[in-house]
Amino acid sequence: MLDDMTELVKQGWLGRLDVVNVEVRAELARDLGVRTVPWVRIGPFALSGARRRAELLDWIGRVGRPDGMADYFHSLLRDGHLAQVLDAVRRHPDALAALLPIVANPEASINVRIGAGVVFEEFAGQAPMRALTDHFGRLTGHDDARVRADACHYLSLTRSPTARPYLERCQQDDDGMVREIASEGLAALDG
Repeated sequence: MLDDMTELVKQGWLGRLDVVNVEVRAELARDLGVRTVPWVRIGPFALSGARRRAELLDWIGRVGRPDGMADYFHSLLRDGHLAQVLDAVRRHPDALAALLPIVANPEASINVRIGAGVVFEEFAGQAPMRALTDHFGRLTGHDDARVRADACHYLSLTRSPTARPYLERCQQDDDGMVREIASEGLAALDG
C-alpha cells in the first residue's frame, strides 16, 4: 500500500504523503485514532486496512465532492464502524447532514439505516439536528413510506417547533405507519 501511495504522489493524484512509524510515534497514532495498520487519511476520509490502488484512487476522487462524505459514512456504517461516524460528526457537527442521503435511500441496508438513526439520536435536540428540520420535512413527501416514516421520527428528534407542520401533514398520510410515527412525533414535541 505504501508503494501505491508513493506512486500516486509521483503521478500527481496526491499532493503530499506523510508516513509515520506507529511504533516510534505511538502518541501520534493515538491522537489520530489509529487502531489498526495500515491506516491512511485521504482528505476527510480515514481508511483502515489494506486498500488496493483502484480503491485509493476512488477515495481520492471523492474528496471535495458533495456526496463524498455521504459515501464515506455509508461505507463506515455498512462495515460496522458506527463509532467512527459518531467521532467524525462530534468533531464536525455540520457533517451530520451527510447522513441525509441514507435516510432518503429506501434501498440502503437495514444496518446502515439503523446506524444513521443512532447518530441522529445522539444529536437529538442539538443545533446540528435542528438545522436539518426542513431537509427531513422534504423527505416526508418521498414516494417510499419507509422514508416518510423515518423522516417523521427524525423530525421529532430535531425538537424544533418548525417540525410541527410537517408532522401534522403526515398525520393524513396514506400509510398507517407514517401516520402513527407522525402522531408520536407530535407528542414528543409537546412533551
